[in-house]
Amino acid sequence: MASNNNSNRILNPNARQALNQMKLEIASELGLSNYDSIDKGQLPSRENGYVGGYMTRRLVEQAQNSLAGTPGTQSQTPTQR
Repeated sequence: MASNNNSNRILNPNARQALNQMKLEIASELGLSNYDSIDKGQLPSRENGYVGGYMTRRLVEQAQNSLAGTPGTQSQTPTQR
């Protein structure tokens, strides 16, 4: 049985505001302009998944660019939902 360690917790509390801002930017790019005031439980999992998926993709891209020593480039976010 797996231990219950929450892998979704923010390791650096100072990053919380930046992550929330990124989430809102990505949601807006996906057409969810009022994402911060929406009850996330009322959204289809597909829409919530898109936001989280693109956040992960962008964070991985930023980490890879940082490791490679290249300036960050924004990945294109598809407009489809």
